[in-house]
Amino acid sequence: MALGQYRTWHRPMLACAASMAVMTVVSAIGLVVDDRSIVGAPAWLKPFKFAVSITVYCITWAWLVSLIRTRRRLAHRVSNALVGVLTLEYTLIVIQVIRGTTSHFNFTTPFNAGLVTLMGISISFLWVGTLVLTLLLLRTPITDAADRWAMRSGALVSLVGLGLGGLMLSPTDEQSTQAEQGTLGRVIGAHTVGAPDGGPGMPITDWSTVGGDLRIPHFVGMHALQALPLLAMLLTLLARRWTRLRDDTVRARIIIVGSLSYTAVLALLTWQALRGQPLIRPDGLTLTALSALLVASSVSVLWALRERTSYEDDDRIRNRHRHESTAP
Repeated sequence: MALGQYRTWHRPMLACAASMAVMTVVSAIGLVVDDRSIVGAPAWLKPFKFAVSITVYCITWAWLVSLIRTRRRLAHRVSNALVGVLTLEYTLIVIQVIRGTTSHFNFTTPFNAGLVTLMGISISFLWVGTLVLTLLLLRTPITDAADRWAMRSGALVSLVGLGLGGLMLSPTDEQSTQAEQGTLGRVIGAHTVGAPDGGPGMPITDWSTVGGDLRIPHFVGMHALQALPLLAMLLTLLARRWTRLRDDTVRARIIIVGSLSYTAVLALLTWQALRGQPLIRPDGLTLTALSALLVASSVSVLWALRERTSYEDDDRIRNRHRHESTAP
């Protein structure tokens, strides 16, 4: 996979990634020296997780933006705006940690409600900006079919994952009942389904071990942006030892299978979370769906490794000529 020239990567995105890397260290120190907890979790855990996620997001898009060949000025302007949005969102999270309260779903005071509203607006801008970059990436000519499928499908699935965060904003069943009774409190929305936020959670991620957790599909979906291009890179490395993978059509088929399987896993995780089921305690129905997915993926990989047909040879030549004619 071509990473392009490092010096052409989007500089503000790289600067944001660097600052978030620093905040990762700062948050890790906070986890050690600050023994406060907020809704059952260490106070600095959320800043730590967000710093890591934003670092990875910015590095990835700094690279992808450098590959965009059409509307480059628009791509850079949108990227600059996203840096501002991400910086704002992270700053608000840290402010609330310093104040000892939650940054999400918190309508306890006019100030807290204002910050929640501001974060909601910034997240909407983040999704729209990522959509614009994704559309521009879809129009970017990429000669290698496996790389093309990995980048485009990764960006699309990541966009879905970002959107799944909106599921957390809806009132829970209990909150809806309270609203009907006129007793709704000052917290609207939740991470957890079927159990209150702040209960027992998994190490590091703090994903619920007693209920469904909507952060799981949100996380998995967002990071398709890294997972699928990394799969393409891995296939390229394996091709040095396995001659079958030196065929770009075979690698492209595997990426297609990987993209579809990743999307299916995302759907399964979302379904599991919405049913109020912990990730580590799947029931028989979830395990049956997972088994069917594994079988289908395995059969599909075998299909991907088959010999290429003459029709695909002709199609490959046409695609290569088309990309060469559109390349700058």
